Amino acid sequence: MRCRLCDSLSLTSVVDLGATPPCEKFLSAAELDLPEPTYPLHLRVCEECLLLQIPALITPEETFTEYAYFSSYSDSWVRHAKTFVEDAVLRLGLTGDSFVVEVASNDGYLLRNVVAAGVPCLGIEPSVNVGAAAREAGVPTLTAFLDEELAEKVRAEHGPADLVVANNVYAHIPDLRGFTHALRGLVADDGWISIEVHHALNLVRYGQFDTIYHEHFQYYTLLAAQRALAVAGLAVADVELLPTHGGSLRIWARPEAVAEPTERVAELLALEAAAGLHTVAGYTVLRTRAEEVRHDLLRFLLDERAAGRTVVGYGAPGKGNTLLNWCGIRPDLLAYTVDRNPYKHGKFTPGTRIPIHSPERIDEDRPDVVVVLPWNLETELTAQLRHIGQWGGRLVFPLPTVRVVDPVDTEVGTR
Repeated sequence: MRCRLCDSLSLTSVVDLGATPPCEKFLSAAELDLPEPTYPLHLRVCEECLLLQIPALITPEETFTEYAYFSSYSDSWVRHAKTFVEDAVLRLGLTGDSFVVEVASNDGYLLRNVVAAGVPCLGIEPSVNVGAAAREAGVPTLTAFLDEELAEKVRAEHGPADLVVANNVYAHIPDLRGFTHALRGLVADDGWISIEVHHALNLVRYGQFDTIYHEHFQYYTLLAAQRALAVAGLAVADVELLPTHGGSLRIWARPEAVAEPTERVAELLALEAAAGLHTVAGYTVLRTRAEEVRHDLLRFLLDERAAGRTVVGYGAPGKGNTLLNWCGIRPDLLAYTVDRNPYKHGKFTPGTRIPIHSPERIDEDRPDVVVVLPWNLETELTAQLRHIGQWGGRLVFPLPTVRVVDPVDTEVGTR
């Protein structure tokens, strides 16, 4: 394996999660008796540039041409996007004469706020189905993968972008250098790029191994992101720490000639260095923390089964499928899971083949325990599921430690 950022052949193993199917490849009933391809899921860190990465064993075309994830099904994520747009309009002085581009714009969850603000915009979304949903919502959307050629075409047709938004896409690109050059091709010489990405500091510190899956090709500290952006003449001008996805970075990048880094950039780099993430050795603790979560969750589920209690899941996110496969959890320990996205109803989780139903199934069956797979949405989902307390139901959040929570947000136990 060669580092996709610096071409080094010196990569050190961080955690090997075995071989799993792609996390968004949900199975229909007709596919249950067919072979299911699996691919190694082995995270390594480059000894030269410290980019965390997995081998590019599947292509973005295989994952995103028809995609199961619709951003608008998360209420908290929709609110997060609305707040971002409101703040960006004020911070950057965006008007009707500005131009905003979002890469991987999904179903228009963010750009619909840009449209409402009267700012011209364009979404670039490779998934046919979610892009169609965005256009139906009134968001101009181009169905395509961003590359340097497309960036040149968009710039020629619309002019340079005052703001390019790239939320939760910078990890999804195997051609990291080419994609970064494409971002530079979109943005004006005095423009801004806003990138949101899961922070590798939280990945390592809290053992968030379930954020590792095949469509996430790399994982960023601020230091690694700086080095990646520099290949296209971009520099980090500011950075924010966000609570989303278990802890994310919002990186504000600009062309090097106009980038003036704030104090927050130096402060965060110092924080990462203090955590040991500016050396290879600092990443090795992730393996131990992943194993601890697996063992604790399996003990809990086995105890619940022995006691005759019914356990189901809530949500069918990509991260949940990494968790289920790494832990070896199947319908004997998790009878089914539910999800708000109707695209997943009647299907089965990849690898573990757990049935997926609509959320109403929980009200019908009144299970004893609901394991929340999108644990990063704890506040939102605890509120949504508070009613299970009417029959004595409990919620379980598997990370960063296995926690049992009552339906009114009162912690009743930690294993």
